[in-house]
Amino acid sequence: MEYGTGFDLVWKILLWAPPIVLAITLHEVGHGWAAKQLGDSTAAGLGRLTANPLKHIDPLGTLVLPALLILFKAGFVFGWAKPVPVNWQNLRHGRRDMALVALAGPGANVVQMLLWVLVVWVAYATAGPLLRGPLISMAQVGIIANIALAAFNMIPLPPLDGSRLLTAVLPSKLAFQYNRLEPFGLVILLVLLMLGWMDEVVGPLLRVGEQFARALLP
Repeated sequence: MEYGTGFDLVWKILLWAPPIVLAITLHEVGHGWAAKQLGDSTAAGLGRLTANPLKHIDPLGTLVLPALLILFKAGFVFGWAKPVPVNWQNLRHGRRDMALVALAGPGANVVQMLLWVLVVWVAYATAGPLLRGPLISMAQVGIIANIALAAFNMIPLPPLDGSRLLTAVLPSKLAFQYNRLEPFGLVILLVLLMLGWMDEVVGPLLRVGEQFARALLP
């Protein structure tokens, strides 16, 4: 479908916004929930273990950037929420638990992807003609958004989740040096996007996830 009119653009945003915002915010809830199970209740104490997106919205990363990418018909949509605070010193098994907390974010996206697949099945089986199309369109966005967010976050570049996994297995001194890249992480990501290298980094994981999702769809 082409979205040339203002109405079509509004309709597209209405279909895209819920699954994208949920993908971003529940990713952060996953981190906070895992941290609580492993001994750190910092996020829970701040009320961040909630699906209410208002508790997690980063104005630039959750709203402005995804909206601009949709508006200008970019070939990808990504964003971020306010990171949930985790006090690594409270974790019972520091380096191992750090890796588990990092994995919980992409893990939350995988769970959401499976739930959106279920929405497609339910829509085909029970929804009327007027509701079936929008539900399936929204579910397709949810599937793609969650696969993309999980794959994107596995890039081993601070502060993304892949870097936390790598930090957990690196020797302490090397891990410290590696994490000094964190202030420059967003700039590096933007350069990768502009140079068109992001597909080389994320593409293989994204394609595997899409093939897996297609195999589950009716």
